[in-house]
Amino acid sequence: MNVVAITGRLSSEPTVRELPTGSVRINVEVTTKVGNVSVSVPLVWFDPAKKVPVKAGDEIAAVGTIRRRFYQAGGSTQSRTEMVVVHFGRQDDRRTMAAQRKWLAAAMGAEVFDGLRSC
Repeated sequence: MNVVAITGRLSSEPTVRELPTGSVRINVEVTTKVGNVSVSVPLVWFDPAKKVPVKAGDEIAAVGTIRRRFYQAGGSTQSRTEMVVVHFGRQDDRRTMAAQRKWLAAAMGAEVFDGLRSC
């Protein structure tokens, strides 16, 4: 099962890029805590349905999947592991949080999600 949820603080302004295919890609970096250590996690969001008004320093929550992509740069093959966003928004937005819970429940199976929610 490839399901991930993250909460944290945007460590940089979102960057928007239009791809040659016409798709739109938004990249953000999120800083979160793992134990007592801060880690930075790259997030990529393809063709968002709407623009989410966020800026560096905002507390966000996102759900999606993890992928590793390979690409050519400087004559060699590079790779990057990133979270591909399905739902993204500010932590203080109730609608966003409800949509994320619904997606997680469907992706993980309701009984698994209910067990996690009670932890």
